[in-house]
Amino acid sequence: MAFESGICLRDNETMIASPLRRALLLAGMGAFTPCLALQQRTLVFPRDHGSHPDLKTEWWYVTGHAESEGQTYGFQVTFFRSRVDGTQDMQSRFAAKQLLFAHAAITDLKTRRLLHDQRLERDAFGLARADESQMQLEIKDWSLMSSKVAGVAGYRVRVQADSFALELNLVPTQPVLLQGDKGLSRKGPLPEQASFYYSLPQLQTSGALVLEGQRLKVSGRAWLDHEWSDALLDPQAVGWDWIGMNLKDGSVLTAFQLRDKDGKPLWDGGSFRTASGVLFIFKQGEVIFSRQKSWKSPQSQATYPVEWIVRTPADFFTVKALIPNQELDSRRSTGTIYWEGLSDLLDSNGQ
Repeated sequence: MAFESGICLRDNETMIASPLRRALLLAGMGAFTPCLALQQRTLVFPRDHGSHPDLKTEWWYVTGHAESEGQTYGFQVTFFRSRVDGTQDMQSRFAAKQLLFAHAAITDLKTRRLLHDQRLERDAFGLARADESQMQLEIKDWSLMSSKVAGVAGYRVRVQADSFALELNLVPTQPVLLQGDKGLSRKGPLPEQASFYYSLPQLQTSGALVLEGQRLKVSGRAWLDHEWSDALLDPQAVGWDWIGMNLKDGSVLTAFQLRDKDGKPLWDGGSFRTASGVLFIFKQGEVIFSRQKSWKSPQSQATYPVEWIVRTPADFFTVKALIPNQELDSRRSTGTIYWEGLSDLLDSNGQ
């Protein structure tokens, strides 16, 4: 079950600012507001690819790898939506009822560097929008949209950043993967600590990267996560570790854990789907992350794990960052610093 190199390990360590996903899950981007547990419902597509503005927070993550003339690149494009509760009853067109954020990054293994950029706009005056009927997200000249590639339904990513550009087409090769209990994913011991969550793994990827003025034709594989919630995490949760891996045989692995300030796990979960489509949902306590190596950022002074052993009911895996410095400073948008990057995966046979 060798890994097709390039999908991401995410790690939000206790550091300068609150970890990204914890900050976004906190109601009102940090303000404590009581919330009710989400009710189980059937997710319907393409509607649920779109925005859910009645809930507080939402994100669409695209991560993957791309090959060009023997060189490997990692990429990330993420759109976030945050509902501003205090403005919902205002009639003014200037009232910011929804805020949209976006992050984009490219990992260049040849130069061993990470390029990244960010955007922040309100959903008004054509500056940004998140469609409710389908996946159609825009912040000025950045977009993630449902599209057709050679007549096949898929998704299109466009990013024009200051030091790079991305133009990618993503075509599904497998059905939607509903995480948790048919798409309702617990994130803590209380019922309200949950989100709606699905994945689109094994996305066939093609298009172009633009680096240093050079346009590179690329192809590879990607993973898309979409998650939305009205919930709070456990108040002790200060860190979040996540992996999403496309394996070469067509199977896919998801694993995550929430940690307290001492690094002890508070909640965990994930899934494994075989190439033939058999799905296994992991129960609480079945996923164990064991940190093997760490790296300290010279910029933020935050310390991140860059190698893990991850034990799951499917197998135990070794996850290794392909370069250590894949830290994203997003203090100009979501106000956080976090690690997310290109990683390799070995199964228990070392393959």
